[in-house]
Amino acid sequence: MADHHRPGADRASGPGGTITAGGMSVEMPIWRAISFFRILALGYAVLRYFHSYLAYLHPVSGWIYLGALTLWTIASTRAFANPHRCSRYVLAADLAFTVTGIVMSGIIDTPARIHAGALTLPTIWAAGTVLGFAGKGGWKAAAFAGGVIGLANFAGHGGLTGDNVHNIVLLLVAGCAIGYVMELARASEAALVRALQVEAATRERERLSRDIHDGVLQVLALVQRKEGDLGELGRLAGEQERALRTLMTGGPLPRQSSGAEQDLRALLTPYADDRVTVSAPATPVLLPGPVADELAAAVGAAVDNVHRHAGEQARAWILVEDEPEAVTVSIRDDGPGYPAGRLGEAEKAGRLGVAQSIRGRLVDLGGTAQLYSVPGEGVEVELRVPREGE
Repeated sequence: MADHHRPGADRASGPGGTITAGGMSVEMPIWRAISFFRILALGYAVLRYFHSYLAYLHPVSGWIYLGALTLWTIASTRAFANPHRCSRYVLAADLAFTVTGIVMSGIIDTPARIHAGALTLPTIWAAGTVLGFAGKGGWKAAAFAGGVIGLANFAGHGGLTGDNVHNIVLLLVAGCAIGYVMELARASEAALVRALQVEAATRERERLSRDIHDGVLQVLALVQRKEGDLGELGRLAGEQERALRTLMTGGPLPRQSSGAEQDLRALLTPYADDRVTVSAPATPVLLPGPVADELAAAVGAAVDNVHRHAGEQARAWILVEDEPEAVTVSIRDDGPGYPAGRLGEAEKAGRLGVAQSIRGRLVDLGGTAQLYSVPGEGVEVELRVPREGE
């Protein structure tokens, strides 16, 4: 089936990528925040070391490590800003830098400073590693990274102290919380995409139902009533055969037009006959081509209902109102009308003239379709389509 654009359609990314709805995944801002956090944490680590490097046993080794850490942070910034680039190898290298810095801190610092609770070389930069694991693999991956960093702290810098336990617990809680939030975000996006796919399939099915209702079912109803001569029935049957073959091959239906503007008056004039009067402004009523086609088809469905249900003597009037914010078309007849609840019964019975051919079209256009009827006083259908941007 050809892909016909509908106003207000939502999109979902293809398989293999981050699930999106409406353009961008909700987890992307979190990844960018992680990338920005790593840069800020690096600056903090460098400043902390600058203020205390003279107290270390081997200060040069610390500067060498921080230099390498700076190069790695810059090189991996793009990777940590996007889940597609942040592979397992990038996360493994990041974790290796963190563990190396913690172990080095226990070697190049003095025992007195370590016992007093001096910070490690990477300091809070280690939290960026845990957040990266959380974003990529959820709370379990964050717990793994936090556990490895915790073991490095206990084994290489200070042992099992109160400060170490406190810091590792905070790291694990923060990482697991972010990981859990990321899992929820992905699950929510997956559910949203499935809902959008179902909605898109439903809209396409409704569109096909309208096209079949407007063509094939009308011809079958005419044959059933044995109206018209054989030549007319043959011509209509041929038209509907071509329309059905077009639907099956995925081509556009004959009525569908390009996005160029059309004068709605020209599409409604053919409905005028000895029983139907069309009143329109003297100036062109311009609408985008697909919008004008769908609105004219909805008017045609309403006129067909008059011919079929209002009686042979009933008359109908079509009034077109061109306003700055919307175009309104009213179809009124002087037939017998219908009792309350009749439309609901018809829809349950599978007769979708009003539900799909009229209301369904206007809903897809972002407009409204209102039907008013009092038994004995006819029916009025009001179709309203907003102008683009309203």
